[in-house]
Formats: sequence, structure tokens, C-alpha cells
Amino acid sequence: MIDVGRLRALHAVASYGTVLAAGQALHCTPSAVSQQIGKLERETGTVLVEKDGRRLRLTAAGRMLAGHAERVLTSLDEAETALAAHRDTVTGRLTMTAFATACRALMPHALRRLATDHPQLTTGLIEVNPHEGLELLRRGHADLAVLDDWPEVALRYPDFIVKVQIGEDHADLVVPHDHRLVGEATLEDARHERWIGVRAGDVCYEYLIRSLPGVVPDFQVGEFETQLTLIAAGLGVGLIPRLARGNLPSGTRLVRINPTPTRRVVLAWRDSSAARPAIRAAEQALREAWKINRERQELLVR
Repeated sequence: MIDVGRLRALHAVASYGTVLAAGQALHCTPSAVSQQIGKLERETGTVLVEKDGRRLRLTAAGRMLAGHAERVLTSLDEAETALAAHRDTVTGRLTMTAFATACRALMPHALRRLATDHPQLTTGLIEVNPHEGLELLRRGHADLAVLDDWPEVALRYPDFIVKVQIGEDHADLVVPHDHRLVGEATLEDARHERWIGVRAGDVCYEYLIRSLPGVVPDFQVGEFETQLTLIAAGLGVGLIPRLARGNLPSGTRLVRINPTPTRRVVLAWRDSSAARPAIRAAEQALREAWKINRERQELLVR
């Protein structure tokens, strides 16, 4: 009988392409992954991988077995979900992904709530963009993803993914305190400004360049806090979601955009995990975190 742990190692190498990345996904060393695959080869009497420089490449037999492994692991996930639902206990390990601002604004409260209410549950968190979060869900390396989904960008959800919207996040233009725009404006009014944005590939970046074709931010940074610092220095303007914004730094002010840029905040998981109590507990904790954050934002906006 083929060992499931060895199948999992082969599937991880097939998914991530390197033993190092597979080890990181499985929370073990690259050596342990290589040992598992070596044992699987001896167990099956088949060469499953071959060296390709510093990488391992799956043979035809390895690719075939990896395809079967994905189906086996999906079935095991469904069995564990059904068993957990039958026990009706929030237990096991729950790995979540979230985009950067959700990690700061929502996850601390949600993770603390889960730890307090469900001590038998072990949680993990990976900060990634929504495209990567969906891919980790697809591969089975994450259980729940917190995603930001701009209608103008429109994430593509696989058929086997369940998604629920927990709210809408709005964005405002943040400008230096002596800027010409005041009160309310359109994005088009700011077309010829120097833009400070997030990096290319981020969905907020995609929203901006689709809304203002031809605009490319002069400054591309990884954090909204850095954007605000650069805006305060008078270097340009930026579109900042309210979920990402606390009190504005001195030297900056808001300009309301009409129509208001809006993104959906979505929770997603595989349909095979839908009955798992840990998923429902996490959804409840994240909805509570969203409500608390909304109340704080309403105070800031007033």
C-alpha cells in the first residue's frame, strides 16, 4: 500500500517545482521531502523524479502518480471534513491566507478569537495577494483565503471554490495638504498627477491602471504606510483603501472620489471543506473582525 505522506511529498514537488518550495509548503526540510520521495520510489519500484540541474523533474510515471495523488489527497480532505462535521468540534489545523491590509486590520482579532474560543484548533497565516491565495487554495495548501476583489479586476474563482462576501471597502484619494484638489473629485481629475501606488501585480495596482489607462505610478511600494509617508513628503498622490488607513499623517488630507472606488472583501474555501466546523468558526471570527473595523472606520471618516 502506498504511504499517504510520501504521496503528499510527491504532490508538493509537482505543485511547487522544487524540493525547497515543497518543504516550505509541508513545513519540513528539503532533505525530508527527498527522503519521502526516495522511499516512494522504492515502495513502487518506479523512478519518479530525475535531476535537472539543481532541480528535480518528474518523470512521466511521476507525473501520472502525482495526478492520482491530488485526487487521493482531495478525498482524504473530504473524509476529514466529514468526520470533523460529524464530531461538530473545531479542531485540527486551519491555514489561512490574506492580503496585506486584511492581515493587519482583520486577522489579529480573528486569530485571537479563534484561539480563545477553540483551543483545540491550530491556526496558520500566510500573507499573499489574492491571486496567490486562490492558487494555494487550489493546491490544497491553504484552507481559507481572505481576498480583495475589485469589480474592475474580477478574480477568477475555480468551480470548486465557495466564496462569501463579508463587506465592501472604499478608497479615497490622499493628497499633500496644499494640493489643488479639495473636497470631491473624479479619478480623471487626478490623471496627470504623480501617482504613488503599490507594486505591479497587486490587485490595487491593476485597479488603478484599468481605471486610468496609460497611468503608471512613479513610485511603486509594498505598503500603504509607505505610500502615506511619500504623500506627506509632497511627492505625489495615492488611492488608499479605508481598510488600510488609520489616522492620516500630518501633511496629508483626503479627497473623496466620485464614483467611490469600491472593492469586495471575500472569504473563500474549497467546497470539499465547506462542512468543516473550523471553516465556519473562522468565517464567524472574520465577520466579527470586519464589523469592529467598520465601526472604527466610520469614526475616522466623520
